[in-house]
Amino acid sequence: MSLSFCIIVKNEEKNLPKCLASVQDIVDEIVVLDTGSSDRTPEIAQEFGAKVYHFEWCNDFALARNESLKYVTGDWILILDADEFLAPEIKPQLLEAIQRDENYLVINLIRQEVGATQAPYSLVSRLFRRHPDICFTRAYHAMIDDSVTEILKRESHWLIGSLSDLAILHEGYQPGTIIAKNKREKAKESMERFLVKHPNDVYECSKLGALYVEEGNLSKGIYLLEKGLKNTEIDPLVFYELNYHLGIAYSHKQKWDKVKNHYLTATAIDILPPLKLGAYNNLGNLYKNEGNLPAAEIAYKTMLQIDPNCAIAYYNLGMTLKAMGHLSDAIALYQQAIRLNPEYAEAYQNLGVVFYKLGRVTESLDAFNAAIKLHEKYHSTEAERLRQGLREMGLM
Repeated sequence: MSLSFCIIVKNEEKNLPKCLASVQDIVDEIVVLDTGSSDRTPEIAQEFGAKVYHFEWCNDFALARNESLKYVTGDWILILDADEFLAPEIKPQLLEAIQRDENYLVINLIRQEVGATQAPYSLVSRLFRRHPDICFTRAYHAMIDDSVTEILKRESHWLIGSLSDLAILHEGYQPGTIIAKNKREKAKESMERFLVKHPNDVYECSKLGALYVEEGNLSKGIYLLEKGLKNTEIDPLVFYELNYHLGIAYSHKQKWDKVKNHYLTATAIDILPPLKLGAYNNLGNLYKNEGNLPAAEIAYKTMLQIDPNCAIAYYNLGMTLKAMGHLSDAIALYQQAIRLNPEYAEAYQNLGVVFYKLGRVTESLDAFNAAIKLHEKYHSTEAERLRQGLREMGLM
């Protein structure tokens, strides 16, 4: 079975080399559709041996994706964005999966949002057979899922699978990136247009409802999320997203019973465990804030069973054990969080607090200074607040 790599790009000379280098050794062809670059993007693609085609951008990711599929010749197709790259460890599994003599139409892949503070993992349909009826829909999200659903209704022999290990790393959610690319406003406008034509679409209710909640429009967000839950047939992944984001929405309204119910529902859904880390984390935070430290400890330890490299779980478990008086254990957990995320300002800050409580003043000051340096990058007011606190403690 041959594998084609397919990507649409515009002015991605910074990101494209890393993306293409991550797939170059496992694909049989690289198809790049340029939608109007004014930098060296097309030349870089050609340096990697790509077939480069051109398409006039029309504010519709699905149309551009479908145009790129016209030039693909492989049996299987792998899709990435320019700010994504393939995890090296997944390559043998990916190649083995497409060579199996089984009727898989789509093999879903786990994607990690690098730098995301919530819900770091998602499941994306980026590896699929070249089938004449597979196409992308939805102008912003550009997904094949709608067409795959229709194919399965007619051709029931096909199977949908997934790889259980991390496959794609996405760097588009690091601090500053979303604002720089104005992603939020573009997403909202596109989804609002889609919902006008498809008012009961559960997926868009989930995505747009979550976006409304994120920007503080709780009434609109809750309305769409609750509307989505009223649908009698909901994909488990979308069911999880609806409950997860309703938990966040009702936490802003301090309706804690509703919050807990939605997070407990989310963690009980039968989906790949890494996809539920956000719900476990927020459930642990809820338990911690209400003083149920043993329950919070269980939630965070569950996260670490799912993902031993989850920095926020180490941090929150450290916060819990600090509150329980286990200061030495808290230090070890903060240090592990920092090893996994060297720019974890809050972990340095709380490490400084614990060192100070134990009388280890020099180590405390080192940790506080590291926190200040990191806070200055993105939260200058927090850096100044911490400096003022150190002055009042006589440490500066």
